[in-house]
Amino acid sequence: MISKTKTLIIAEAGVNHNGDILLAKKLIEEAAKAGANYVKFQTFITEEVISKDAPKADYQKVSTDSDESQFDMVKKLELSEAAHYELQAHCEKYNIGFLSTPFDLPSIDLLHRMKLKLIKIPSGEINNVPYLRHMAGKFDQYLLSTGMSDIAEIKFAIKILTKKGVDRWQITTLHCNTEYPTSFEDVNLRAMKTIEKMVRTDMGYSDHTIGWEVAVAAVAMGATVIEKHFTLDKNMAGPDHKASLEPNELKTLVDKIRLIEIALGSSDKFVSDAAKRNALVAKKSIVAKTDISKHEKFTAKNVTVMRPGTGISAMRWDEVIGSFAQRDFKKGEMISLS
Repeated sequence: MISKTKTLIIAEAGVNHNGDILLAKKLIEEAAKAGANYVKFQTFITEEVISKDAPKADYQKVSTDSDESQFDMVKKLELSEAAHYELQAHCEKYNIGFLSTPFDLPSIDLLHRMKLKLIKIPSGEINNVPYLRHMAGKFDQYLLSTGMSDIAEIKFAIKILTKKGVDRWQITTLHCNTEYPTSFEDVNLRAMKTIEKMVRTDMGYSDHTIGWEVAVAAVAMGATVIEKHFTLDKNMAGPDHKASLEPNELKTLVDKIRLIEIALGSSDKFVSDAAKRNALVAKKSIVAKTDISKHEKFTAKNVTVMRPGTGISAMRWDEVIGSFAQRDFKKGEMISLS
């Protein structure tokens, strides 16, 4: 089960390996060095996923050859089955989890054969009935990305999975905006809490903004999973590099999330030891406002409250007022009732 207190951080290598397994291995090494829990790739057979005349997305036209078809662009980024096992072994060597997003049924089967426990359903497959049914039951945990989807579509996908035996606790729904990069105006991070309430699953966030700030904010709002694209160099050729973090930025993201986790603490309200020490200095005690004689009644005219907080607490004011002094008190002396 995904932890409620320790954010699962996924470094999304995606297709930023550019079809080069050596580059993919370097991405694994950098993700591990940054402290991510998983490095995620994409698994697909181009002929199963993209028709020859499918157009590119606008962001792909900007970041790749505009005359190249989407099919040809993606075909160059396809990893073989052997490459998947090689990358999985490389992940084990560097003590980081191997993860991938399948885009077709044979790719689901491959990742199932590789004994993956966690699987990612991409935004584009959220309404793909045969895909969802084929995937259900093959894995222990499911990440459901929701970019391009409304609440009805998200509920539809979850219903397909649960009807095939997947429990809601096995699903983490990822708030997402499928635009690379996503503008801050389009993030709509509060929708993460709306989705959580309406679909009754754990929530995470798949971030496509520039920088790390929004992902950290999502953790502060309760995201249990963060996914973020990363690359070795944003200036490399390819569709996703420009909207990705470089290794030093990924390390910053991980460090910031871990700090926020510490700051979030528990849901219990308590006074820390440091605060208790400061309370002795900053809070106030009841003291003599004037000289007070034994048996004299304490009133608002002869007692007041002053720092430090080492005497009778000012919160006992009503208990002190109206009672009688058991001894003489000098002006400024802390009052006692015995």
